[in-house]
Amino acid sequence: MAAHTAERAATPKGPVVTAGDVKVSELDNNSLIIRLHYTINHLSRWLTPIHDRTRLVRSLRRGEPTVKELLLRLRNEELRVFPMIHLIATQNNPDLDKLPGVKLTPAQVAHDEQTNALEVMAEFRRLRQSTCSVLRSLPDSAWARIGTSRREHDWQIRSLAEHLADNDLDVLYEIDVTLDRIGAREGVSSAAKVHLDELLRLVPVTIKK
Repeated sequence: MAAHTAERAATPKGPVVTAGDVKVSELDNNSLIIRLHYTINHLSRWLTPIHDRTRLVRSLRRGEPTVKELLLRLRNEELRVFPMIHLIATQNNPDLDKLPGVKLTPAQVAHDEQTNALEVMAEFRRLRQSTCSVLRSLPDSAWARIGTSRREHDWQIRSLAEHLADNDLDVLYEIDVTLDRIGAREGVSSAAKVHLDELLRLVPVTIKK
């Protein structure tokens, strides 16, 4: 996990606790689902109003990821994690090593090269909605269900959901900074310019007991 993820977690202040006040690991299960869902909302708020979408496939410096590449990072991690969540939810102590893993075919790679950033965002949205649907269907007791792996390590459903939320936080932070640096927010409404730290403080949460 990137260091700035932990650094941005602050001590709750005032009567209303928001997503900007606590670590992902402190959220209860329902708030964690909401957190995962809100990633879609944040992306849509930022990207849909952008006028010059060619900027989403550009970077200021060689080697820096473009916004589209960061969206692909979100999508590919969802492609990797969702099958594990689904398998653990539907089978008793499954062997996660039997999952095929994420390996894009040449046709998929070509598709990714040709598609635009908003289409990648739409692909990610569909995957994330499936993830949230599975998580919503589970009672709290099922979040402790485990899948085993010798290649990586054992995973709980809860730890996989936390992993996605932490990954979201890191990638959203990079997208937020990149949008400013490449000038993609020029001419958009003030609502589309709200930074991640501010957006997180708009979402009330509840803490694990």
